[in-house]
Amino acid sequence: MVVGAHYDSVPGTPGADDNASAVAGLLELARLCKESPSRKTLVFAAFVNEEPPSFGSKNMGSMVYAKRLKDNKIPIEVMISLEMIGFFSEESIQQYPLPGMDLFYPKEGNFIGVVGNFSSSRYVSLFKKGIRKHSNMIAKSLTAPEFFGGINLSDHYAFWQQGYRAVMITDTSFYRNRNYHQETDTIDTLNFRRMAELVKGLYFTLLEI
Repeated sequence: MVVGAHYDSVPGTPGADDNASAVAGLLELARLCKESPSRKTLVFAAFVNEEPPSFGSKNMGSMVYAKRLKDNKIPIEVMISLEMIGFFSEESIQQYPLPGMDLFYPKEGNFIGVVGNFSSSRYVSLFKKGIRKHSNMIAKSLTAPEFFGGINLSDHYAFWQQGYRAVMITDTSFYRNRNYHQETDTIDTLNFRRMAELVKGLYFTLLEI
């Protein structure tokens, strides 16, 4: 199993939510799992070149890694991409790619999203239920075609390209955070309490899987 997060940011932005928040979560998950017995091999990977102009190209760090895994016939049960996990709000700021989605999903930006393609649907469900079970986070899920609403805009996309199952854990990025790719994406906008709750939920879900 691979848990990954990209550590590059867009020039001109501090990149606190995108994507230092996820790198912090990645490091803490690695620290916790190091002390826990596991029947599976867990790989914690920090990827470069996720942001434009490299996104989707052969120079994208996760593309290089996923292709190497495939070329060497290394089986991966699932890849978990941590993508912006630090911005939360109780205000009605949440947006969605299609009109009417707010009839089924929260209007407040106070939840974490678990998203994936159809072949990864089992793990979308597992992680949503696990986060809810092991933390006080509100977790919502979406399983959809890979081209829908930007659900392919992170490192899990590289693993989909190689035929692996992968899910993204996200605060929904630009659908919520107006600081996305701006100089205002600073550390003071992050909610560390909720980030810690999410990491706790992810940790115990990984142990269960």
